[in-house]
Amino acid sequence: MPNSVNAKPGWSLDKRNPDRIRALMPFWGWFYEHYFRVQTEGWEEIPEEQFLFVGSHNGGLAAPDMVMTIYDWFRRFGTQRLIYGLSHQNLWKVNPPLADLAMEVGSIAAHPKMAIAAINHGASLLVYPGGAKDVFRPHRDRHKIEFAGRVGFIKLALRENLPIVPIVSHGAHDTLIILADFYEQVKILHQWGIPWPFNVDPEVFPVYLGLPWGISIGPLPNFPLPVQIKTRVCPPIYFPRYGRKAARDRDYVRTCTQQVQTQMQQQLDQLSAG
Repeated sequence: MPNSVNAKPGWSLDKRNPDRIRALMPFWGWFYEHYFRVQTEGWEEIPEEQFLFVGSHNGGLAAPDMVMTIYDWFRRFGTQRLIYGLSHQNLWKVNPPLADLAMEVGSIAAHPKMAIAAINHGASLLVYPGGAKDVFRPHRDRHKIEFAGRVGFIKLALRENLPIVPIVSHGAHDTLIILADFYEQVKILHQWGIPWPFNVDPEVFPVYLGLPWGISIGPLPNFPLPVQIKTRVCPPIYFPRYGRKAARDRDYVRTCTQQVQTQMQQQLDQLSAG
């Protein structure tokens, strides 16, 4: 697959801009050092080979732990070691300017063809399997790893013979307070004829407390509160079997998914307790 696919937004590896990344580093650095006061550990676990970086998503659309992870990567490895982050394709529909900026720092559309293209390009991948359901899970579940039933990242790792390196975070889900998710109720209204905002199914419809709205209804952007964030890069996970046959084995995929989720939950429990 070529690096650029004009038919769909986000289907390009060519938009990554090292100059843009370097320009953003001082801005990210101020938030890292002074606003979120990030404490991080475990970066020595990063293998020299290509791998799949798997994270837990927190803090609404701002996702500050994800942004701080990206900053951590670039300050440690620079722009020469390639990594691409998989982003929901709705980003390009809802906020094209933000999507364009995200592409300049290495974001690509979350699609198997794009993931494989990046791997063939020599890059590792950063993925947050839980997506919207994870990033907007209720505050009572802030210490819970949520994959929302998705297993595509496991199939990708097995098919492409990639180890998985989990990364967990604590604190980012306190940068806003998600009270509840009313998606199922709003979905009924949509079935009655009320359109989705931006004509995009949001997958979640939270009610949350936070900046700048005070109280917000729906997956609106937010400005995170200045809560300290802790992150931990966990030891790589190598599975017993790899290859296309392994990726097609549903029971094996389910077992591998459970292994990753269990180990991430154990690491998050430790990080939260500390």
